[in-house]
Amino acid sequence: MNIFITLYNEILHKPLLNALILLTTFLPFHDLGFAVIILTIAVRFLLFPFTHHSVKAQAKMRTLEPKISQIRQEHKDNQQEQGQKIMALYKEHGVNPFSGCLMLIVQLPILIALYHVFGAGLNMETIPGELYSFVALPETIHTMFFGVIDLMEASVFVAALAAITQFIQMKLAMPPSPKTPPKESSSGMPDISRIMTSQMMYVMPIVIFIIGLRFPAAVALYWTTMNLFAIIHESIVRRKAQIIMATSSQDHEPERNNAGDTKSS
Repeated sequence: MNIFITLYNEILHKPLLNALILLTTFLPFHDLGFAVIILTIAVRFLLFPFTHHSVKAQAKMRTLEPKISQIRQEHKDNQQEQGQKIMALYKEHGVNPFSGCLMLIVQLPILIALYHVFGAGLNMETIPGELYSFVALPETIHTMFFGVIDLMEASVFVAALAAITQFIQMKLAMPPSPKTPPKESSSGMPDISRIMTSQMMYVMPIVIFIIGLRFPAAVALYWTTMNLFAIIHESIVRRKAQIIMATSSQDHEPERNNAGDTKSS
């Protein structure tokens, strides 16, 4: 266990803490708030190849939701046939439904390290022992963000901001609601996955808000920055995916019409 803790500290926690202090040193007034924002964005850009691939796959899956719902309805009595048709649809449009797992595996250790750096890591008594030889601790670190919010203390405002942005981000990630009410499956059970996803969209922001009230505002600021980055990223990818899928549907339409004409003749 000790070796894993050592690896975690040396590969993730220590470099991120040093990056935060280094940013704080060079920023005007040694502003901790802007250092948190810049470091969070920098980490998101480092993870961009993984997150972008996953977000693209999720965006395509959202645009395919009407077709998936139709397949589920047409094959509601045959789960095996239903699964095969859905996987064939994913393959046709180049979608990997498991791509989100890779993003989670890569991101999780880094996110935990950032969380520790912004939360428990900002202890001025222990920081000097964690710094590299080329990183100097500023004489003073300005923890008052915009001169109003103390990032070393919990803040209701920043916690609420983190919760609101989390809700918006999860709302964007939700598949579109069907135009008709979802029908029960052949077993008489409602669509459990959709119900759970909808519930999480409301539960998760509440959890984030409670966490934001119990930890320094720097943690909630980090979470808010992550959410805003994800909202912008997902909005752009979602728009592009809709255009690509619409173009793809138009390209396939003549093929279907030709196939229909051949059958009729």
